[in-house]
Amino acid sequence: MVFAIRPYCPADLPALHRICLLTGDAGADATPLYRDPELLSHYYAAPYAALEPGLCSVLTADDQPCGYILGTADTAAFNARAEREWFPALRTRLPRPADGDTSPEAALLRLIHTGYSIHPDLVAYPAHLHIDLLPLAQGHGLGRRLMKRFLAALRAARVPAVHLGVGERNTGAIAFYERLGFHLVGAYPGWRAYGMKLEKS
Repeated sequence: MVFAIRPYCPADLPALHRICLLTGDAGADATPLYRDPELLSHYYAAPYAALEPGLCSVLTADDQPCGYILGTADTAAFNARAEREWFPALRTRLPRPADGDTSPEAALLRLIHTGYSIHPDLVAYPAHLHIDLLPLAQGHGLGRRLMKRFLAALRAARVPAVHLGVGERNTGAIAFYERLGFHLVGAYPGWRAYGMKLEKS
């Protein structure tokens, strides 16, 4: 099996949807949790590919996408743009769920209708990222290579710091981020925030 990393292209979007879903339950397959297989990606992956494709890289195995890294260099600007250009059409197509609906799908729909925000603890870390690899791509150093590529682009753009969020159950990802040098910024109900300063790296 031959692995490679390349820039994102629009034809990769269905693969981003699939990878996001197959890793969407604390790193495990979230398919049983969502009737709409693209719903997770509509919030966590696709908007980055659409609005900031230059920071999106795709990992392939024998030319088939099996992972990605994506994000933004400026979270505040990205959030504002997503509010203008990404969420309105989604909100028209995907109604807000009933108040009594406590399913994972309903929770995600509420996030879509709320939009993105910046946690106050993360204001000093203006960039953020999402990285997901299918199991076949894990354990080969490929996540580290994807992260190195993304962080190099941020440094080239003189971005001072980056953050990411991770579910508290995703212990494998937490260990990975800590090995890369990310530090814990804060622990919150259900998730943790990690950050990295880039100025002197």
